Amino acid sequence: MGNPAIFSLIDRAISDYSMIEDGDRILLAASGGKDSTLMAEYFYHRKQRKSCNFEVKAFHVATTISPNFPNSLKEKFEEWEIELIIKEIDVLGRLKEGKKMNCWFCSNQRRLELSLIAQKLGYNKIALGHHLDDILETLLMNMLNKKALFTMPPVLAFQKFPITIIRPLCLCDTASIIRHSNAQGYLCATCTCDYQENSGRKEARRRLFNLTEGNYALKRNIFESLKNIHTEYLP
Repeated sequence: MGNPAIFSLIDRAISDYSMIEDGDRILLAASGGKDSTLMAEYFYHRKQRKSCNFEVKAFHVATTISPNFPNSLKEKFEEWEIELIIKEIDVLGRLKEGKKMNCWFCSNQRRLELSLIAQKLGYNKIALGHHLDDILETLLMNMLNKKALFTMPPVLAFQKFPITIIRPLCLCDTASIIRHSNAQGYLCATCTCDYQENSGRKEARRRLFNLTEGNYALKRNIFESLKNIHTEYLP
């Protein structure tokens, strides 16, 4: 199979931000959703290139409040020659007394496990499935709610650990990922737990659509503007 069109966007992101270097050991955060599945497929095809010299392994953090990793996806990962490690954690048991479970806490515990396993196994990079819409929605949320201009960067090096976060899907929007996953027939898992409180994310998604009407070029313009800041014309 030739490389799908969406792979060229991922290639561009990886090239622009030097996400993958010779000898990298990359731990892919496999949620079971369409975003991380696309990354796994991409990494498999990229490793077929003669010029590529990196290692990739997938890690899935399972909890008692999230759906199981689909068996069909496990088979896909085997087909793509990407080893999949699954670790279950008692995320509810980690809550401090009086605290309420929410998406942020669950995600934070998953990221903690990713960081720990990456350090234990000697992986220097963690690949997360955040895409263009995630980045722009976070930008809007921070501007409107925190009065600050920042978002998820395509590459983020930890200061305390020898690990770098990379987001290879930073130039891919939701619509393009959905089209690709539908065409490939991915059977993905979606979190449907009873603790979701993502009204802020949903509102940011609505506002982003109002700004762009789903137009990819306009989303890219907003993204690129973050690299073209004229501070002399700001307060």
